[in-house]
Amino acid sequence: MHGNPMPDSYVYVTEEGVARHYADGSVEALAWEDVVEVRVTSDSPEDLLYILLDRDGQGCVVPRSATDATFLARLRYLPDFDIDRLMLAADSVRDGVVVVWRSPEPPTALPDLEYD
Repeated sequence: MHGNPMPDSYVYVTEEGVARHYADGSVEALAWEDVVEVRVTSDSPEDLLYILLDRDGQGCVVPRSATDATFLARLRYLPDFDIDRLMLAADSVRDGVVVVWRSPEPPTALPDLEYD
């Protein structure tokens, strides 16, 4: 019996965040509230990747092949996210990285701590 080969990774999208599980057991996960940047990159139109990053540069890489309407709909909840800009970048990116969204909120400053 021949079936489809096991994928090298799969992606879960929930209301809380997105997680990519790899065949080796490793996981990349990011809560939506921590996303501060969305990038698109590609080696070819078939290999499009969405990169979600947090303030520390950690993130989750989501292949286009693993996305569905739920993923794209959830991106729309990011403040001032422009889905048309994402689609344009996805159609035109070639051998590079395009930043399609950055959080409009500036990073939270660390409080000044006073010591006695």
